[in-house]
Amino acid sequence: MMQFEGVFHFFLIFFIFHLVFGSTTLKQRDEELKALLQWKLSLQNNSQALLPSWKLLPLPNTNLTNPCNWEGITCNNALIVNHIILTDIGLIGTLDDFDFSSFPNLLTLDLHGNRLFGTVPPSIGKLHELTKLNLSNNGLEGSIPKEVGKLLKLTSLSFSQNRLSGSIPTTIRNLRSLSALNLGRNHLSGSIPSELGELASLVDLQVHLNNLTGSIPTSLGDLSGLKVLSLYGNQFSGELPKEINKLTNLTHFFLSNNTISGSLPQTLCHGALLQCFCASNNNFTGSVPKGLKNCTSLTRLRLDRNRFHGNISEDFGVYPNLDYIDLSYNDFYGEVSPNWAKCRLLTSLKISNNKIHGEIPTKLGESSLLHVLDLSSNNLSGQIPKEFGNLKSLINLTLSSNKLNGYMPQELGALPDLSYIDLANNNLSGPIPKQIADLSKLFYLNLRSNTLGESIPIELGNLANLQLLLDLSDNTFSGAIPTRLANLVKLEVLNLSHNQLSGSIPTSFVHMKSLRLVDFSSNDLEGPIPESKAFEEASAEAFENNKELCGNHTSLKSCPIQEKDKKKGAISSLLLIVIPSFGALFLALCLGIKFLSVFKGEGRTKKAKVSGDLFSVWSYDKKLVYEGIREATEGFDDKYCIGVGSHGSVYKAKLSTGQVVAVKKLHSKHVNTNLEEQRVSEREITLMTKIRHRNIVKLYGFCFHAGRSLLVYEYLERGNLAKILRCDELAKELSWMRRINIVKGVANALNYMHQDCVPPIIHRDISSNNILLDGNYDAHVSDFGTARLMNLDSSTWTVTAGTYGYIAPDLAYTMKVTEKCDVYSFGVVTFETIMGHHPGELIYALSTTSSTMYSEPSDVEPLELRDMMDKRLPAPTAEEAEEILTMAKLALACINANPQFRPTMKTVAQDLSTPRRAILESFCSITLGRLVNLDDEQLPVQEGNNLSDSQ
Repeated sequence: MMQFEGVFHFFLIFFIFHLVFGSTTLKQRDEELKALLQWKLSLQNNSQALLPSWKLLPLPNTNLTNPCNWEGITCNNALIVNHIILTDIGLIGTLDDFDFSSFPNLLTLDLHGNRLFGTVPPSIGKLHELTKLNLSNNGLEGSIPKEVGKLLKLTSLSFSQNRLSGSIPTTIRNLRSLSALNLGRNHLSGSIPSELGELASLVDLQVHLNNLTGSIPTSLGDLSGLKVLSLYGNQFSGELPKEINKLTNLTHFFLSNNTISGSLPQTLCHGALLQCFCASNNNFTGSVPKGLKNCTSLTRLRLDRNRFHGNISEDFGVYPNLDYIDLSYNDFYGEVSPNWAKCRLLTSLKISNNKIHGEIPTKLGESSLLHVLDLSSNNLSGQIPKEFGNLKSLINLTLSSNKLNGYMPQELGALPDLSYIDLANNNLSGPIPKQIADLSKLFYLNLRSNTLGESIPIELGNLANLQLLLDLSDNTFSGAIPTRLANLVKLEVLNLSHNQLSGSIPTSFVHMKSLRLVDFSSNDLEGPIPESKAFEEASAEAFENNKELCGNHTSLKSCPIQEKDKKKGAISSLLLIVIPSFGALFLALCLGIKFLSVFKGEGRTKKAKVSGDLFSVWSYDKKLVYEGIREATEGFDDKYCIGVGSHGSVYKAKLSTGQVVAVKKLHSKHVNTNLEEQRVSEREITLMTKIRHRNIVKLYGFCFHAGRSLLVYEYLERGNLAKILRCDELAKELSWMRRINIVKGVANALNYMHQDCVPPIIHRDISSNNILLDGNYDAHVSDFGTARLMNLDSSTWTVTAGTYGYIAPDLAYTMKVTEKCDVYSFGVVTFETIMGHHPGELIYALSTTSSTMYSEPSDVEPLELRDMMDKRLPAPTAEEAEEILTMAKLALACINANPQFRPTMKTVAQDLSTPRRAILESFCSITLGRLVNLDDEQLPVQEGNNLSDSQ
């Protein structure tokens, strides 16, 4: 009997326990369910649609809903929510209605990469079981709540890439299990709390890119397990505490861009694990730590822009893993050590602006992976080693401002990827080796201020990609200027001043359409200057101290009239007498006919005015249209002018009907005066007026009257994209989402013109000046009718047109217009929209690289996408970042130098409408090189606690 009672009591207790426990579990499930649905309803409507599975669907045979199957929700065996992971899906809303108290068993809350705004609620401290909290890459503001210090089980905490301000709460000291803390890329101020030194488990500490001040606390030296310490981009001052010596496990240490002074710890890299050490742009002094000399684990070292001193040949050792080193802008002395050649993986060696002397070691010619060698602004002497001809990966060779002598080695002409040569301000002599002309990728050549002589090699005209600079000034070149230099159609700056050149400037230079700056001063030149913009707008000093130059320039005399021109003048004088006599008779006859026609047309004119639409008479009375526009602009008065371009001026005209239009009046020199071609143009423009697309400015028509050509478009109130990007206040209104939509709109417009119009329409002048914005910031492509009215061969369309800086390079030398010319211009505009200014320097940088240079790891300073983006805007949200990555990748493809490798606008428009999901790495650290090599489905995104965020 006793045994039976014992069993009975056991089952009774078991029953009561499960009754109570089961009831508690059901209650908690119900609270979690309500809390999740309540938060969903608080999100913006379009965000709620991103969570379609979050709805009440009863389980079979019950009245209960199980959230464990909802997107982003994971439960334990008791069906209690323990993980909420909703990353990079574009949720828009706040955390104000998130009931944290309903999730007492939550282990993970990861909402990084959304568009959450508002503050972080103090109630977040109620998640007592939480081990991982990641709210990075959102738009959260306010301060970090001190209640975070109640999350005692946290191992990983990331608030990076938000807009959080205020100080770092000292309550974080309570998180004794924390191994990773990332507060980077916010607006935090104050100093680093010394209490952080109590986090003994910390492995990764990142507080970079904030407004933190003060000195680095000595307590950080107590974090013996620390591997990553990222402090760059703040306002830290004072000296680095000697306690940092105790951080023997450091692998990545970033101090750049602060105002830290004093010397570096001598035992740096004592643990022999340090891989990346960056201390550039500080006020460090003293010698290089002895620990760095033997730090064979180093892959990247930056000490540039400080005041370090010491013997450079003794202070650095051999680094078998070193990829990149920059020691520029310091006070190092001594000679360049041949040991650098033993760093077999080295791709970038920069030691410019120091006090090193001696000869360049020939051993450097064995650095087969070297891409960048910059030894400029030192006291180096001797000759440039011919062994440099073995540097087959070399892209950038900068040895300027030294005391190098001897000849330029002809072996440099054998370097297939060499794109940038700067040997200016040396004592080089002899001729320029003809082999230099074999450098098909050469983009920049500066040989200024040497004693190079003889004649300028005609072979330099073969450097088809020479674009940024050709500077041969201040040498002893003699003889004539080679006419073949006119083949350098991409060249922007040409300086041949201070030589002994004779003869005339070749008239063929008129074809060098890309030239912006020229200087031919201090030579022995004579004759006319070429009739092109670069010469006519050059400074007065550009032609001084020559023999007898003449031409269309304010500082020069007009060229003497030739004998045949005098004969032409006599004939012209005779015609001036004869023609008016016949003209007067003809004019009288015309006036009589016109007088009669006025009465016949009077009724028709009145009818048109009554109709209320000036354009109703477009088809039969161009004069009436012209006079209406002329009246509305008071004779094209400047006060109505809203833009001036290379082909004409644009006026805002409010017609008598109340309709506001934009009128482009072509400059007279661009007006086609051939009557037959005018009729052809009119038919083509009439077809263009039938174009209907939401991203193309409506073209009402054109009017050719009294020797004037007008194009009449719809008026868009916000003006052009270029104007907005130039103004800081207006640019700030152009948010990332608006910019994304602008790029999509332009792509859709060009796709329509190329694919859906018959025949296809090639715009030929896509630029930010020709992209207009309406009141909603929607993009409208304009000015697509101008080329049809210009004095060009409209049947072949093979004359170079367009806006400088947007013209495809192939157009300049093939003179063949295709849709791929528009594609290139679109790529330029896309980068301009991302960067906030014209991407000229970027295009130059990309042009100086090779395909190998794009690859990771980078061989030069990486072109990081984040560094290119317009700094006037806040960081993009995850959804915006995904779109921007897609835009940048497509823009890179669009500006490919080879038109065959550019995508079609159809492909571009389709890819922009369906951006691929980013899965690989931090958006913050993605370089253009990495981006261009990614497959579409591998675009990277921001991770809240990613090591690459600090690199």
